[in-house]
This record gives sequence, structure tokens and C-alpha cells, in this order.
Amino acid sequence: MRKSICALFTFALLSLPLSAEKKVIVPPEFAPAAGAAAPMFNPGILVDGTLYISGQVGADLKTRAVPADFDSEVKLVLANIGIVLKAAGMTYKNVVSVQIYLTDMDLFARMNAVYGKVFPDQRPTRTTVGVTKLALATAHLEVTVTARK
Repeated sequence: MRKSICALFTFALLSLPLSAEKKVIVPPEFAPAAGAAAPMFNPGILVDGTLYISGQVGADLKTRAVPADFDSEVKLVLANIGIVLKAAGMTYKNVVSVQIYLTDMDLFARMNAVYGKVFPDQRPTRTTVGVTKLALATAHLEVTVTARK
């Protein structure tokens, strides 16, 4: 009996794929403007029902302009994340983890007020870190997300 259980377990393990299928998520809204170079990263990667969203900033997807108002910047970064989630067939309710990088920790309360409207209850885990600067120099925050179906 024990041998047959071990054999069945071994067969089950060998039946699993050796590598998970990886699907690149690039919503049409994220396509580079005509003549612009493509970014060096993908907005999202979906693997086995888990979506990994690259760091997003609160910049207009076409002009790359960051709003002068910080609250608008936070709304825009969360909207951009929402576009990637939707392209993967998910919503904010699928988000399980969020990492936020702020260039000014004095902006934490303002960021948190906007964030709380998108994640009103059953919030995902979150880390918020103060950084000196971001790759897009005019941005005040960058957000990465992990979501699960």
C-alpha cells in the first residue's frame, strides 16, 4: 500500500509542468507614442494566476507628464494600475500586496487618504518606503502590486 501511494505521488509530481507559463500583460493604453522607444519593462506578468505589476508612477501614459497636484498623481498611479489589472481580467479586489515608494514621507497621509478610497476594506498587505528619488525625476511615488485570481 505504501509503495503504491509513493508511486502515485511521484507520478503526480512528474505530471506537473516543469515551468509555469508566463503571460506578458501590456494593455493598449501602455503602447508607446508614435516614434517613442518602448520601455525596458512590461507593465505586468501573469504566472499561474498571480499578476506581478511593475512599478508604476502617476504619469500620463502618453505624455509622461506628472500632475502638479500630489493627490492627482496618486489617483493617476492607481488608475494606471487598474488598467493593468483589468487587462489581466482582475480588479483591485484581487490585489494581495502593494509596495509604495515615496520621495517625501511627509506626503504619506495624503497618499493614504487617496489609497483608502481604492482599497476601502479588506486591504492588501502593504509596505511604504521613503526614497531619495525615482527613475522619473518629477514623480513623487512609485507603486508595485501583486494580485491573485
